[in-house]
Amino acid sequence: MLASRRSLALGAAVLAAPALAQSWPQRPARLIVPYAPGGGTDVFARALAEGLRPLLGQPVLVENRAGASGIVGSEVVARAEPDGQVFLVDTGSHALNPHVMPSLPYNTQRDFTPVALLSRFPMLLAAGATQPFRTAMELVAAAKAAPGTIGFGTSDAAISYAGNLFARLAGIQMVEVSYRGAGPMLNDLIAGHLPTSWNSTVAALPHIQSGRIRALGVSTRERTALLPEVPTLAEAGIAGYEFAGWYGMLGPANLPTSIAARMGAAIEEALRDPAIRQRLLGIGADLKPLGPDEFRTFLGEEEARWSRAAREGLIVRAQ
Repeated sequence: MLASRRSLALGAAVLAAPALAQSWPQRPARLIVPYAPGGGTDVFARALAEGLRPLLGQPVLVENRAGASGIVGSEVVARAEPDGQVFLVDTGSHALNPHVMPSLPYNTQRDFTPVALLSRFPMLLAAGATQPFRTAMELVAAAKAAPGTIGFGTSDAAISYAGNLFARLAGIQMVEVSYRGAGPMLNDLIAGHLPTSWNSTVAALPHIQSGRIRALGVSTRERTALLPEVPTLAEAGIAGYEFAGWYGMLGPANLPTSIAARMGAAIEEALRDPAIRQRLLGIGADLKPLGPDEFRTFLGEEEARWSRAAREGLIVRAQ
């Protein structure tokens, strides 16, 4: 009897999905950012929400649910109804967390629906303006002279990987300092409470341009056009270093494909808006979105990448 009731409920949901998708959205949509305000994910999500509002005909609200490297906010979306009212805007940590956390309250592959890859971006190794090291190799020399005394700030699992990969390849010992988001981390970096940090260009660029922090290197294979004078970390002397971050949007499991497709199309259109596009390009975003099917393939590649990195001992599981 229980199985029959479940079958009937599932059948009703399947029949209702096309009607729901056709009328969507009828209420405001919520974009859950699982990090504190002021970071790159938050900045990107708020600009995107502004572009989506006129296209969807409903308010698009950004809600910060920070904590546990994105897990707190992600769980909100994993447990939400698949009615197109709640979406997650997360970083590459979404794919990395299962490989670094001892347990998660959700399954990243089963409990979410891919909607869009929003952007890729380089990450920056940055230092406070009052710190004595002005290059990556000066930082390496200082860390070798005093092992385990220089901290580096991180705000999610992907950025943690970027920082620990740097230390491993440079052969140095540094102290990781975890934050709930890039905003608080940058505040400490600017104030001199934190020597170095890893940030997206989206979050860090305004502070670099103002001279409050300095960039020691970018994580990608090529330099960023926004900071052409800043070398890649490989150029700076960290042989083999290469890593890029990304932002993506996901919905709860069983989100109707037509809603995911419509949101994906709206995202592409919003990112073509000259004002939105200029704002995001101006802070380092790479605006080459992927739709639901392509993003699903991309996430599969990310899963394979992190599984391989875990087997090879390149990432460490939290205790």
